[in-house]
Formats: sequence, structure tokens, C-alpha cells
Amino acid sequence: MEIRSEKIGLDPEKLRQFLEQQMKTQPPSQQAAAADGSASTPPSEGPPIEFDMIPEELEAHLDQFVIRQSEAKAVLSTKICTHFNRLKLEDNKDEEAIGNIKNNVLLIGPTGVGKTYLIKLIARKIGVPFVKGDATKFSETGYVGGDVEDLVRELVREADGDIARAEHGIIYIDEIDKIASTRGLNGPDVSRSGVQRNLLKLMEETEVDLKSPQDIASQMEAVMQMQQSGKMERKKVNTRNILFIVSGAFAGLDEIIARRLNKGAIGFQLGEERAQSDIEPQQLYRNVRTEDLLEYGFESEFIGRLPVIAILHELAKEDLLSILRSPKSSVILAKKRDFRAYGIDIDFSDRALEILAARAHEEKTGARSLVGAVERALLPFEKKLPSSAVRRFTVNEDVITDPQTELLKLLSTSSLGNFCQEFSQKNGIVLHIAPDAEALILQTAAAQKGEPSQLCETLFADYGHGLKLAELAEYTITVEAVKDPQEVLNQLIRAFYNRANE
Repeated sequence: MEIRSEKIGLDPEKLRQFLEQQMKTQPPSQQAAAADGSASTPPSEGPPIEFDMIPEELEAHLDQFVIRQSEAKAVLSTKICTHFNRLKLEDNKDEEAIGNIKNNVLLIGPTGVGKTYLIKLIARKIGVPFVKGDATKFSETGYVGGDVEDLVRELVREADGDIARAEHGIIYIDEIDKIASTRGLNGPDVSRSGVQRNLLKLMEETEVDLKSPQDIASQMEAVMQMQQSGKMERKKVNTRNILFIVSGAFAGLDEIIARRLNKGAIGFQLGEERAQSDIEPQQLYRNVRTEDLLEYGFESEFIGRLPVIAILHELAKEDLLSILRSPKSSVILAKKRDFRAYGIDIDFSDRALEILAARAHEEKTGARSLVGAVERALLPFEKKLPSSAVRRFTVNEDVITDPQTELLKLLSTSSLGNFCQEFSQKNGIVLHIAPDAEALILQTAAAQKGEPSQLCETLFADYGHGLKLAELAEYTITVEAVKDPQEVLNQLIRAFYNRANE
């Protein structure tokens, strides 16, 4: 069979028709083989799941990395351990038919509280393939559904092509609230409802073709394979045991819950209604029910496939500070790694961490604001210090509150360090600068609006030759030397010759 690209072009529908036509032209024996499924790959049962973790063990692991969120950690640890331990049970067809209800999870919480981080930690700990998707991109394609199924295909890629492992993986979809139908819209919101229905099929049980109809490369590969073997191999992934976890901020859901709680409050109950309306949103989310999610814009079948709901709470300033203080804080460790890439070691004082946590809390974006607060404070240092001789410094309160002044001090000190180092290399004499002399040099350089190292080169231009005459292998510059460098050098030389003539 010869494939003519000019005949089929790159249109997926034309390619499909071309493949069907080629199948009809195959010998009857080959058509029968393809028809009876002998060329397709049956759903893989896979090896037994090697999982023996219990909920409290997984929860203890999460406690090491995630601040607060005890309710969500307990729910996730319990239901995920139950899901994977249940997969080890021996198959009982009758029992499986009525008892195979997946514990798909819905996470509700504001941005930056650790929803994605929790799921990544769990997937890494238990060692299963993990894929994260964003529900917003599905809304762009409406109810076509191709992008939705791509999550399953990506899971196979994460499993290095092992379909059996992929069929026991985790798919995490963030911003699921963005595919809720728009409230108050006249008529059905077809695009978002269509995405819900396509996700609904995946969350329950369906088979996804490993090769997307929109993937031209995969379809061409299938053509080549059919040309060589005369068979159409169809690999499918069964989603029966794939665990789905979805999350979102659900802005406005608290208002729906409050209305339901206050429903019917009249007369003498008006004061209680006001009290309930003053409840913080995070407390209202604890009372969420299916009817609230339906009013928010989700279809009943979709919510029915998410039997487990976990609430994550907004982080207070103390929580953000605890994140920064943690020895496993990804924010602090990442910033230390950034500077270490230039050979610079940094430390953080506790007071500096307090200021950073307070600044991050003002932004109201949870733990995500910590990265921004740290970056804004240290970006000038990250730019300038690699070009200096500074190899260690402490991020203290002054560095955070007055970065320009502290950076100038560091660079000035570094400039003096460069001068001493170059002096030693050039003259073979170890040179030091006394602390009070260093302060005077920095003050004088600042007054002259010049570099400290350039000032030293001017003041001590004759010191290389003079210290050699005095046969000194090491020398410390004093305040007197800064004030009158030539007189101090002359005294050193005269003292040396006086001793030599005695």
C-alpha cells in the first residue's frame, strides 16, 4: 500500500476515511483478524498494586510539608489509601459489579492554600503516575471532549507507556469551578455542560483510545503499521481504577450556602439570620451540600461522581510564617538554591521571615504570595552579588526594609575584599583592613561618591613597594593609615631600617 499525502492531506476526517477504505481492500483473512479484535490490545489487567500504606502513615507524611489543612489531609489520606488498598483485593465479579464506587474527591478552597501541592506530595509518596490539568482549557473546546481524553493519554506518557500503571494513576483537575454553567443565563450553557458530561464519562468508567483522532502523527503511524502487518492495532485505556481529584476556589458558593441556611428565617428569627450571614466564608463551606453545587452550575450526574468533599481553609499570617520557618519550606530552599548557583550562601533571620510573611498576607493569595514577597526583596541582591566577592550574607530586617542601603554596604565591603585580594596576589603580602578603618573608608568613599576599592588604590598606591622594603609578609591597615597613608608608611620604613642598623 502506498500512502499519498496529497490524496489525504492533513484532514483527520479524510485520514479516517482513507484508513477505512484501505481496510476494505485488505485480504479477507486480514479483515477478519481486524474485525474479531485479534489485532487490538485488550484492556490490561496489570500487575497487583504494590500498596500497603495506611491513612495515618500518609497523613503523617503530609504533615511534614503542609501547614494547617488538617481536615483536608485527613480526608485525602483516608480515601486515597482506601482506594489503592481496595485495588489489591481479589476480583469478585458479583461484588465488583455493585461495590466498585470510586472515591473521587472534590477540594474546595481559596487560591494558595496547598490544593495542588497536597496532591503532588501524595502521588510522589505512593509512586503512581500523576497528571495535572486545568479545567479552563477544556471550556475553550466546548463539548468536543478531545482535550479531556488527552488527560488519560498524558497519564500513559507519565507511566512511560505502561498502560497497566496508567490505569491505576491519579488525574488532578484544577479550577473545576470554571466549568460550572453560568448562573442567570437564559438557556443551557452548552460549552460548560458539555465539558462536565465528558469528564463524567472519564470519572466513572470508559475506554479511551490511546491515539487521538486529532493526532495526525499517530494516525500516520497507524497507516504505516497497517501497511506492514495488515492489522489495525487499537490500544485503549480503561478509566475504571483511575482516581480523579478536582479542585476550585468556588467564589460565590458561600453566598449560596448562606441563603440556604437563612431560608425561612422570618419574624423573631431575623436576628439569627443576621448572625448566620456574618459567618466567615470558610465556616460556611463546611455546610456545603449537593444542592448548593447544583445551584452553582454543576449537573447532578457530575457531582454524583464526586462523593468525597474536603474543605481547605485560608491561611493566616501565622500560617505563612510557619511555612517560611519550616526546614522543608520550598520557598526558602528554592531561594537558597538560586544564590548557591552563584556560589553564594544565604541565611534568613527570624525577624526577616516575620516581615516577609506579613507582606505576603497583605496580598490575600495564600502561600503563592510568599514567593513574590521573597523575590521582590532579594532581586536586587540576586542581580548584583554574583559580580562581587560576597560569598555569604544574612537576610535580616535591614535587608528587607532598606534593601538599597544594605546592598550598597555589601558591595562596598566586597569592593574592599577585592582590593585586599588583588593586593595580596600582586605583592605577595597578606593585607587586612581593621573594622574602624573599613568604616572610615566606606564613609569617605560615600562622601566622594566613589568606589571604596578605587579610594584604596589611591591612598595605598605606594604600599606594595613600601611594605616590601620593610620586609613585611602581612599588614593591617589602621585608621591612622587611612587618614595619613604616606606618613604611616614612612614610619614603617624608618622603623625597619633603625632596627637593621642596631
